[in-house]
Amino acid sequence: MVARGSSAARAVGLAMSAVGSVLLLGGCSVAQTFDGFGWPEGITKQSQRMYDLWIGSVVAALAVGFFVWGLIFWCVVRYRKRSEELPPQTRYNMPLEILYTVTPFLVIAVLFFYTAVVQTDVDKLSKNPDVNVEVVAFKWNWQFRYTGTKGPDGQEITTTGASDYIPILVLPTNKTIQFKETSKDVIHSFWVPEFLFKRDVIPGVENKFEITIQKEGEYVGRCAELCGTYHSMMNFEVISVSPDVYQQYLSMRASGQSTPDALRALGKGDNGYAKLT
Repeated sequence: MVARGSSAARAVGLAMSAVGSVLLLGGCSVAQTFDGFGWPEGITKQSQRMYDLWIGSVVAALAVGFFVWGLIFWCVVRYRKRSEELPPQTRYNMPLEILYTVTPFLVIAVLFFYTAVVQTDVDKLSKNPDVNVEVVAFKWNWQFRYTGTKGPDGQEITTTGASDYIPILVLPTNKTIQFKETSKDVIHSFWVPEFLFKRDVIPGVENKFEITIQKEGEYVGRCAELCGTYHSMMNFEVISVSPDVYQQYLSMRASGQSTPDALRALGKGDNGYAKLT
């Protein structure tokens, strides 16, 4: 009896040691993991909704996990083998069967409900957004058109990438920005990691989405769909600025200045993202 008890104690000790070793070996990454439970910090209003959903889901998963782990360890200790006698067998316990069926259904139903609510909110489109941007993807670059604006040639202000130039998309903060996506050839995908959101750009299909950026900064965007030979080079840059600076940028572009010249005059875009190296 003593030997069996010692074995159980050693097993628990080894398990605790293993958990401790993983935490110690993880170092700083452990702190980063528990800061938001591994969910990165976004810069849009929509990303905050997704962050809240992630936190709630992880907390629910941990609660269920600790409950199940507790039952497992309790069973290991409580019903460990004490003799050669076969213990009483339990069959067809209806209350337990109902509990096992109803509880997972309730957990899934709650998660499904909140997921549907957040997804609907993230995909919601305004009838009159503050800014409209048309995204045109092609092998292997991007073109951004500021819908409703006029350049020196009377056409909409446009920024187009080239083999030696990564296009820059300037956007205002705290304004609703609606994107309309089209592709000239194959499937691409518009992705800015800090948005915590991406949407495919499909030929013959007009996809839309809307965001509200809450933080000024400069962010790298990428194509997230394998689209051919130079897919890895299909990058762009997003620069979020205050609404006043954004209007100054549009005025400079309307007067005939290029995107780099306008940004240079405004003291923006000096981090080198827009230069192909």
